[in-house]
Amino acid sequence: MSGTALAAGLLAVTATLSVGLAAVGGAAVTAQRAAGAADAAALAAADAASGAVPSALDPCALATHVAAASGARLAACRVDGMTATVEVRSAYAGLVAVARARAGPPST
Repeated sequence: MSGTALAAGLLAVTATLSVGLAAVGGAAVTAQRAAGAADAAALAAADAASGAVPSALDPCALATHVAAASGARLAACRVDGMTATVEVRSAYAGLVAVARARAGPPST
């Protein structure tokens, strides 16, 4: 009987740890995806602002589409000259990952 109780306890602990690690792993993946979406959105906005990529959309509207295609939502966008700064949000299991990125020509 005591061996069965020990095995059941170990199984419960193992299951709890597995679920916790899966949640942490999913959150880490979501954070990386948000960072990638922010980078892509900032690059798209900067390219549109500089004229490197012709677009009928304004730079922030283009960044909105790029962020959405990456599974994120554009929360903020600012274009100063040819430099774009964006913030995107992506949700996972009730948690929100926020990522910011800036793109433009190199500073001198």
